[in-house]
Amino acid sequence: MDTEDGVDRPLDADEEALIRALDRVVNALPRVMDATMLRERQMSMTDYLTLSRLSEAPDRRLRMSELAEMSFLSLSGMTHVVTRLEAQALVERVRDEHDRRGWHAVLTDRGFDRLDAAWPTNLWGVRKYVLKHLEGFDLRALAEAFEKFGT
Repeated sequence: MDTEDGVDRPLDADEEALIRALDRVVNALPRVMDATMLRERQMSMTDYLTLSRLSEAPDRRLRMSELAEMSFLSLSGMTHVVTRLEAQALVERVRDEHDRRGWHAVLTDRGFDRLDAAWPTNLWGVRKYVLKHLEGFDLRALAEAFEKFGT
């Protein structure tokens, strides 16, 4: 562990407050967003975000492993999500044309329509539970700082 840059010093009061607040956001935000989406649209946030990622992909398709990585899920976890979405005809799985061992998840027209109908609920939740609390902050700077996580 590198201690030359002061990473081993105790947190000051502002740093401690930020870490505790970040912990609340990381743990509470997914629960409240999921509860809102389930109540209003009978769809989990995991399902919504999966459909959303597919809608933004070329030809509305992604390799299962890529979709899992983007979603911070294991391949097996993503398989469960896609199986659930397939049962509702929102997604279909097709073999990778170039690598017959691989599979793609493809957003169906019905899945796109379901995503489109759920989008306003997600937008409402993002504005209510996130953006209203960040008024006055430099959102670009926050986004740039958060994009560095995991690197």
